[in-house]
Amino acid sequence: MDAAVARLIVGLARLLGGAQCRWVGCQPNACQRVYFANHSSHLDFVVLWSALPTDVRRLTRPVAARDYWERSWFRRYLAVHVFRAVLVDRGRSTPPGDRTALIEAARRTVEQTAAALGTRHSLILFPEGTRGDGIDVASFKSGLYYLCRLRPDLELVPTYLENLNRILPRGAILPVPVLGSVTFGPPLRLEADEERDAFLARARAALLSLRRS
Repeated sequence: MDAAVARLIVGLARLLGGAQCRWVGCQPNACQRVYFANHSSHLDFVVLWSALPTDVRRLTRPVAARDYWERSWFRRYLAVHVFRAVLVDRGRSTPPGDRTALIEAARRTVEQTAAALGTRHSLILFPEGTRGDGIDVASFKSGLYYLCRLRPDLELVPTYLENLNRILPRGAILPVPVLGSVTFGPPLRLEADEERDAFLARARAALLSLRRS
């Protein structure tokens, strides 16, 4: 049942997203990777996940917001049983002025994400931390850096998503078929002794370099 639902979702995602997928300086591989992408739509991880070859997709888990995907039994079913998502708390219940609590919540999220990798899985994540407008790419949050500090062996694959915000605009309920694209770029890694801000800027630049317009 779960496998059949997964195949249906993959087919629909490819139909709605136009099925344009490019690998630039990178090839599909089942090695452990983090696919990090720009974020403008709730469909982003679904389309990215669906663009992966079957053998890679089976080992790749999206990192997603718990409060969104646990909002109904159906969303939770998809997240847990079909996508096998890593559901994380966004820290909205933490008092904004409590810096210690915010740091502790961020630490728990990074550790949870690292544990979800195990010895064979890959991840999909969105380092902007929130949905953008589909035009600009915001500065990256520090979680990607600290995840790589825990797992410096990971390949980081920049993945640029184009036009997906037009398929399911903010506030929309039903998707609209629009030609979108998914571009996977050359992998990078956290360098030894690389500082946080320099690494995040380099990762963001690698993502932006894949933009075609």
